[in-house]
Amino acid sequence: MSEHLCVFTRVDVCTHLSLGEPSLPPRLAPLTQLSQDANVSVSIQSFSLLWVSLHPPPPCLPHVPFLPVCTPTKRRWAPGTQCITKCEHTRPKPGELAFRKGDVVTILEACENKSWYRAKHHASGQEGLLAAGALREREALSADPKLSLMPWFHGKISGQEAVQQLQPPEDGLFLVRESARHPGDYVLCVSFGRDVIHYRVLHRDGHLTIDEAVCFCNLMDMVEHYSKDKGAICTKLAKPKRKQGTKSAEEELAKAGWLLNLQHLTLGVQIGEGEFGAVLQGEYLGQKVAVKNIKCDVTAQAFLDETAVMTKMQHKNLVRLLGVILHQGLYIVMEHVSKGNLVNFLRTRGRALVNTPQLLQFSL
Repeated sequence: MSEHLCVFTRVDVCTHLSLGEPSLPPRLAPLTQLSQDANVSVSIQSFSLLWVSLHPPPPCLPHVPFLPVCTPTKRRWAPGTQCITKCEHTRPKPGELAFRKGDVVTILEACENKSWYRAKHHASGQEGLLAAGALREREALSADPKLSLMPWFHGKISGQEAVQQLQPPEDGLFLVRESARHPGDYVLCVSFGRDVIHYRVLHRDGHLTIDEAVCFCNLMDMVEHYSKDKGAICTKLAKPKRKQGTKSAEEELAKAGWLLNLQHLTLGVQIGEGEFGAVLQGEYLGQKVAVKNIKCDVTAQAFLDETAVMTKMQHKNLVRLLGVILHQGLYIVMEHVSKGNLVNFLRTRGRALVNTPQLLQFSL
């Protein structure tokens, strides 16, 4: 009898911890020592089905004896909270949500068991259950002056200084600097073999080009292109040489869970004009969105500052930031507000149509 008792005690303890509970229930405490003294080695997998049949999970949970065991959390999130997954679960049972480490999900509801949530996966659009211990809340991006969308841009340095920066030699190591001889132009400096080759980047009709055959809207597009295809230069751009004191904004955005996939974005008609460029209507994974498109390097850093502020703004009356795309242009993706700008909405309606209670509701 004691052997069977040890078996069920171990399964109960492990199941309890995997669901993120902070401590063992009182009925298990005196039995854990018995399990250790008996020195019974059992497999949770061998007895999980029997355990679940004797102790069924809460009604909102499917048959899930083996969800990934992640660090427990005591935090309870409200519907609409955006979270990042901390581990991987790629073989879901019916009702579960499949995810990989670093995926973004939105909480839809909390189950009666506080350790479980129903959530929607941002990339796949699927909904399902997952354990609270597998989640962390999506972080706001700090407005750090060291963050740069172009950490490989070194500004006004000479060709000799660029050569010194690209030491020791390594094929594909690169940086971009301002041209000293041709003000307004740039120079792409690439390490290849034992040499550093300097390519002048020309301005042509509002675009940038090296060989006048391929043109780019900005330096970020140029670097992305030559990272995939060497084209007119000696080798692919493989490794950026960061300017001292800078941090990659792309890495920080990815770490915090704010980078979106361009392949899931469909752009539509222009619906407005923002400080940094056109605002387009679009669709991201079936959701209507508004998209700001930035093409100028000069405004890119100011755009990054605005993005950092928007990651902190999570309120039902504020337009919600969904994320940022940094490929083939620079995009900030927000939820679409069908009635447009609040200022224009109020200006086009008199007090007879917008009363005091409505105005108060707008402000709360």
